[in-house]
Amino acid sequence: MPPTDCSLVFPPDPLWVRSAREAVRTLLTAVRADELADTAALLTSEAVTNAVNACRTSGCSAPLTVYAKYSGALRVLVHDEAPGRPTRVAPTGDAETGRGVALIDACAAEWGVCRYDPGPGKTVWFELT
Repeated sequence: MPPTDCSLVFPPDPLWVRSAREAVRTLLTAVRADELADTAALLTSEAVTNAVNACRTSGCSAPLTVYAKYSGALRVLVHDEAPGRPTRVAPTGDAETGRGVALIDACAAEWGVCRYDPGPGKTVWFELT
């Protein structure tokens, strides 16, 4: 099957996290890579939520871009224009936040953060095989 990809641009608002997650799930269903769908949906949610939170904290209003490509492996990239890099924190007790980077680290075959130019923003990416 030839490589398949999708791209989604949306405002940095929590209401759009579900759309990003479902776009990645739809891509994997289309290429019959259902075994990756649940993990991909979870990690996409975490990466997009982190981007939304970074934008909300910094006052960034530029749209987020989620790009996913499947060609035997899945690569998802989430770009935002907020400054800084995602960091791993140790959530305490019943904290409802702070586990996103740890989940990506634990579940992805590879992941990282790229900065393409000297301006604000970064792309967080992960890969599933």
